[in-house]
Amino acid sequence: MKIGLLAMSGLRAHDPELLRLGLTLPGVIERGRIVTSMPCLGLLWMAAVTPAEHEVQYFEADHVEVIPRELFDCDLVAISALTAQAFEAYRAAKLFRDAGIRTVIGGLHATVCPDEALEHFDYVFVGEAEITWPVALGEIAQGTDQRLWRAADYPAVQLDRLPVPRYDLLQGGPWNRFPVQSTRGCPWRCDFCASSIMLNRPYRKRPVAHVIRDIQEIKKFRRRPFIELADDNTFVDHQWGRELCEALIPERLKWFTETDISVADDPELLRLLRLARCRQVLIGLESPVAAELAGIELRTDFKRRRAADYADAVRRIQDAGVTVNGCFVLGLDHQGPEIFRQILDFAMAIPLFEVQITVMTAFPGTPLYERLLQEGRIIEPGRWDLCTLFDVNFRPAEMTVDELRRGMYWLAEKLYSPECVAARRRPFLKRLWSSQAAS
Repeated sequence: MKIGLLAMSGLRAHDPELLRLGLTLPGVIERGRIVTSMPCLGLLWMAAVTPAEHEVQYFEADHVEVIPRELFDCDLVAISALTAQAFEAYRAAKLFRDAGIRTVIGGLHATVCPDEALEHFDYVFVGEAEITWPVALGEIAQGTDQRLWRAADYPAVQLDRLPVPRYDLLQGGPWNRFPVQSTRGCPWRCDFCASSIMLNRPYRKRPVAHVIRDIQEIKKFRRRPFIELADDNTFVDHQWGRELCEALIPERLKWFTETDISVADDPELLRLLRLARCRQVLIGLESPVAAELAGIELRTDFKRRRAADYADAVRRIQDAGVTVNGCFVLGLDHQGPEIFRQILDFAMAIPLFEVQITVMTAFPGTPLYERLLQEGRIIEPGRWDLCTLFDVNFRPAEMTVDELRRGMYWLAEKLYSPECVAARRRPFLKRLWSSQAAS
């Protein structure tokens, strides 16, 4: 079969005022743009486990109207889409099916809404698909009547047996960041986290040698790529993290990852992060107020317990020469209108090199969504296109919907004004320049 892999890319947001701010202020949705401008690692891994008798091509489209025409020459099209892009994916599937092309969807949204996905696609994959995909292709090629494949019905994916993703499919493309996965999952299991609903296996680490192997594959066609570790929480295991950093040092490339605040507890790991040329770590702080963090994790109150140390921990990381992108969630149940000023003051006092603000978003399948739905607080159930991290689609507990929106506008304008950005970044850059001059 000729198989087309289509990533529905591009940032989604509906709030017109926030879109206006995003056009003029550099940080309000900058992180979202970076994420959605990277190639889809899941599809590249699907390509890698596709049996050799099939031909595979990789494509991206940010809207149905610009779907590459080459896809209509395929026998089968597999689409990857975030929840906010689900309706666009359904529209794309109709175009292909009307043209007599069979369609596939997998990923987070299909995993939690498989029955809905089956209304629009010929085949649906639930959970991690590295095992189910090659099995299903053989049956699809023979005309199977089976339409749903669940990872839970097959052996667990062994990360140490995964092949190199098909990075070769990206040659000649426009990407300036390349995803490489080093771990899967996160032990903290926040109730709003969509990743945990798909990655329901224990937290897992890939062999360090395999991570380096993948990076070297990218370097075959991009001499100095910028690497983003496609992880939810890279450095849970500090010893393994030190091994990873030591292996990255001779690669001499710049990279970024997501982790938790505990990375600040390990001076040696911080030293190695700098030597390995890590440019930034993104840390989900969620709120600068400890009481507002109580209960957001399903297994432990790790973030609430660490909140008192947030400021000092961020300073330790940045003093080591690695910038921090501190992420905050607006609309948590214990937050009132004062939270916007508190986040601004916190970010400026450290100061945080980078700040990301998002609206608390109830993704389908998460404990948060089920709770808010039962409480009658989801404004428009089923409006997946509003699950953007920037649109307000629920009623906050301690403020009105309008207060949340207006507070977000105010905070975005303050945080991302040129004056504020310069003030936040100046101390770090001054230390960096001083250290380089001294050496």
